[in-house]
Amino acid sequence: METLCEKVAEATVRGKEYYKRLISFVKDRPGHDRRYAINCSKIKQEPGWRQCYTFELVVEKTVSWYLNNRDWVESVRTGEYRQWVERNYGRRN
Repeated sequence: METLCEKVAEATVRGKEYYKRLISFVKDRPGHDRRYAINCSKIKQEPGWRQCYTFELVVEKTVSWYLNNRDWVESVRTGEYRQWVERNYGRRN
């Protein structure tokens, strides 16, 4: 089974296999959950709801968004986004 890390790396490099050499797995920290699972059976009972995207497609679309919005990513990395948040939301009561 592929890990999320492998899925993101594969979506980023579009099929190049060398990414697997770049991933190193480390020992889990004590108390770390071994697995996260989503069960959407309850929401499927709601009228009209259906899953629109596969997990793989969502990973691919997310990676694509980040690659196409590098300015936003850089603003988060530098902390510049905090100024934008303060200007737009900071003075709300």
